[in-house]
Amino acid sequence: MADARKHTPSRTGMKRRLRLWFLIVASFMGWAVYTSVQQLEARSETIKTLKALQDQVAAAEQREAELEFEIERLGNPEYIKELARKNGLTMPGEQPIQVTESGD
Repeated sequence: MADARKHTPSRTGMKRRLRLWFLIVASFMGWAVYTSVQQLEARSETIKTLKALQDQVAAAEQREAELEFEIERLGNPEYIKELARKNGLTMPGEQPIQVTESGD
């Protein structure tokens, strides 16, 4: 009789339902792990992109600071005179001096 109880239809059905339940849960967990891995990869790419953009912003800010400094310097008449002399211009009444090497 104990043997007859083991194989009753209700126990067989219960085992089948448990297997089906386990299969559903395992499938869901597999999907969850797969999705998590994909999101980690996407996050990694996003972090790399963010780092590159932050580097570009830092470079642009540095260039902006350099240009603002140059604008301030261009407002100074002495600096403008210095630039003009470097480019070969002279003030009225000045004579440029040209140095040539002797061909000895």
